[in-house]
Amino acid sequence: MARASEALRVEESRAVGARTVAGLVNSIETLEGAGFLVRRPFPKASFSKFDPFLLLDEMGPMELAPGQAKGAPDHPHRGFETVTYLLSGEMEHKDSRGHKGRLRAGDVQWMTAGAGVVHSEMPSREFQRDGGRLHGFQLWVNLPQRDKMMRPRYQEIQAARIPKATSDDRLVTVSVIAGEAMGKQAVIETCTPIIYLHYTIKPGGAVSQRVPVEYNAFAYIVDGEGRFGAEGERALDGQMVLFAQDGDLVRIENAADAKTTLEVLLIAGVPLNEAVARYGPFVMNTEGEILQAIEDYREGRMGVINS
Repeated sequence: MARASEALRVEESRAVGARTVAGLVNSIETLEGAGFLVRRPFPKASFSKFDPFLLLDEMGPMELAPGQAKGAPDHPHRGFETVTYLLSGEMEHKDSRGHKGRLRAGDVQWMTAGAGVVHSEMPSREFQRDGGRLHGFQLWVNLPQRDKMMRPRYQEIQAARIPKATSDDRLVTVSVIAGEAMGKQAVIETCTPIIYLHYTIKPGGAVSQRVPVEYNAFAYIVDGEGRFGAEGERALDGQMVLFAQDGDLVRIENAADAKTTLEVLLIAGVPLNEAVARYGPFVMNTEGEILQAIEDYREGRMGVINS
């Protein structure tokens, strides 16, 4: 009887366009920047990209002693966007175009590298001195060929400006970094259509988020355990859930008997379907463009960061 009820629930979900789960991806641990540990579902040998996305890193969560915090010293970017979302900690950034700023808990920086910048992301002086909890994410979003050499730009959104909403039953809250959810529209402008949502779902809560069928979509579990897609596929902290393009709703739920709150990122975007040439911090369409990016960086055409 239980199996029949579950089958009926799946068919009802499919009837309203809920996507099924295409697969699960486990994260690996690796070192980045000056040696800080990240969890990375992609890229890795078995799963290199998910058009239009190039990378997702989870920094922490980790408790850092005074003097232990590390960052990413001066490094170049060209041809894509980096999205830094900080849940806890404090980071300072500078670039070769004279821009600088500070990210605190809940803040987002959407950096469109375009034609190229030299960039640094380091713990703030106070966080380096005092230590504390560090937790955040960096997502790399590919740029279409038409925008790869655009003028670099920054969008820095403080936590208070990120639209948030809560469901009528008070079991689901969402922070809308890009796209739209629960009637709230993001304030960030993206070069191509992107959805980036941070859901917090209490036990017994569920959400069905509209995602156009042409978008590639995935969820990354920040904390807890949830059920995903029309079939209610189980996934855990640190796993990435890939959704098939067979519907226009993504369903996420936290079981009523769950012991913890579920936190999950839902990220989706229109695939570019363009050739990708990639070398470290450069992502272009041809090998020749990669060689040009390397030469431009070596010759100082991307500038330098002034102290």
